[in-house]
Amino acid sequence: MEVHDQPGALPAEELKARLADKDGLISVVTDKVTAEVLDAAPQLKVVSNIAVGYDNIDVPAAKARGIVVTNTPDVLNEAVAELTWGLIFAITRRLVEGDRLIRRGAWKGWALDFMLGSELAGKQLGIIGRGRIGEAVAAKAPVFGMQVRFAARGTGPRADDELSLDELLVSSDVISIHAPMKPANRHLIDRKSFARMKRTAFLINTARGPIVDEAGLAWALKERLIAGAALDVYEREPEVTEALLALENVVLVPHLGSATRETRTAMIDLAVRNAVAVLEGQPAFTPL
Repeated sequence: MEVHDQPGALPAEELKARLADKDGLISVVTDKVTAEVLDAAPQLKVVSNIAVGYDNIDVPAAKARGIVVTNTPDVLNEAVAELTWGLIFAITRRLVEGDRLIRRGAWKGWALDFMLGSELAGKQLGIIGRGRIGEAVAAKAPVFGMQVRFAARGTGPRADDELSLDELLVSSDVISIHAPMKPANRHLIDRKSFARMKRTAFLINTARGPIVDEAGLAWALKERLIAGAALDVYEREPEVTEALLALENVVLVPHLGSATRETRTAMIDLAVRNAVAVLEGQPAFTPL
């Protein structure tokens, strides 16, 4: 057994070298498991990803080689949902902006019209991505008096609480992204999307960075086409579009969605159980 315990992902060539005689790989989202990497691992039987997303793995290439790919769904639903709501409060009530103000010694005391934020009660929460995490976020909305609408998937019949993406963008006060990363979702939220949104709306992204056009977001925030945004994920992690860094109406956190001791422990445990099960000739617990 080999363990990579240094910061950052292994370079592709080193990853290939280490996998040359291995039967299983437990990976994280920064590990790029490409077809080329898989070709260098002729004995590989399982890739067990410590994440609910798996856009870092060429799943069709793995399946074509008879390699089982697994992920860690469900165990992180509540942690990501909690962080999502934390980001909603942080941006709508300007909490991080206020923290920065105090730290630089700029607070001059209470005033009636000082740093006014936005309340959530009576507003619409639009959710893009009706998976486990999106549903977990939605379940908490009634506590704060928010009405939930989901972006409809496909062109088939809609549920009563679903709108087209365009209708969702136009009508929602807070829009939270929980969609998977796939080619069709790259820059799903772009400059045209921001132009459709309410000028008082807020965008939250705890899914995958490339779903949002970051340059377009910086433009929309600077021009006040939307009121604010809060991001946990980025297009080119750990790089963040520089234009965002100078803006006060955006909250930026470093991919903390599942970062609780309880959740990360549960994710690792599930990933290990998946790998062991496959290597022992048993079905995986959460195969793709």
